[in-house]
Amino acid sequence: MSASNDSAHHPALNQIQNQKHRNGQSRGRHACRPEGHGVNTGRHPSADRTKQTRQTQQTGHVGHTRRLKAGITTLATTGVLLGGTVATAPDAHAGALTIGQRALNVAQSKHGDPYRWGATGPNAFDCSGLTYYAFRRVGRPLPRTAQAQYNRVRHISYSQLRPGDLVFFHYGSDVYHVGIYAGHWEVWHAPRPGSYVRLERIWTRSVWFGRVS
Repeated sequence: MSASNDSAHHPALNQIQNQKHRNGQSRGRHACRPEGHGVNTGRHPSADRTKQTRQTQQTGHVGHTRRLKAGITTLATTGVLLGGTVATAPDAHAGALTIGQRALNVAQSKHGDPYRWGATGPNAFDCSGLTYYAFRRVGRPLPRTAQAQYNRVRHISYSQLRPGDLVFFHYGSDVYHVGIYAGHWEVWHAPRPGSYVRLERIWTRSVWFGRVS
């Protein structure tokens, strides 16, 4: 074979050149491809987004569940969940009322009942009859008249005065009227014939104070 013959006609050389050409193309393709780009990893991009969405939803669900549990725990400390309603514990303040405050509540409940001399209830009263009735209802019986009630109770000063204490109206050394102190310089009392049990402002400074214990 002549040396001038085209190399394309030599089968062995053509095979070597074709092999080099294929290797060169292969290296060129890998060299130009950025790492990880266009390479089949077995996952579709939309599958990754779906997975991230599910993880976000699961994280949000867990956070909501924790907040719900915390709210139920807080609710359980203040009441009992019964059929969708909350039953709170009874007001502890109700059991902390003094004897005088309880008697004051009784006197208030008689608002509007008429005055009648010598009456001790349950539907009509004179002044000492109202205090007699109110304290008897809370387990602290008192003598029948205003003077006798003053002699029985513990005497206190104005600075010690609180709702539920007794206010005795006097002329000199004689007690002529009594009411139950309601605060703000007012008393619940049965004033006089023709009137009724009511709340009224104390009209004089000639008063003494006493407490039933």
